[in-house]
Amino acid sequence: MNTDQIAGKWKQMMGTAKQKWGKLTDDDLEFIAGKSENLAGRLQERYGIAKEEAKKQADAWMDAQNNAQTAPPPSSKTAKR
Repeated sequence: MNTDQIAGKWKQMMGTAKQKWGKLTDDDLEFIAGKSENLAGRLQERYGIAKEEAKKQADAWMDAQNNAQTAPPPSSKTAKR
């Protein structure tokens, strides 16, 4: 999923971001709008962490969201007897 797709799905992803980083406000989440650099900046501000650490966390979370969005659904095959 590219950054345009992430931005398009951001409303759906906001809930998981809020769960992971409870200090982010609704205004923060609206500002972030699915952009990794915006997320990293707000993490830096709210949590007082270094720029590199904020970027690392933001990128890891975005990658995890990307993988969750593109993962195939669980197989519904059942064993035949």
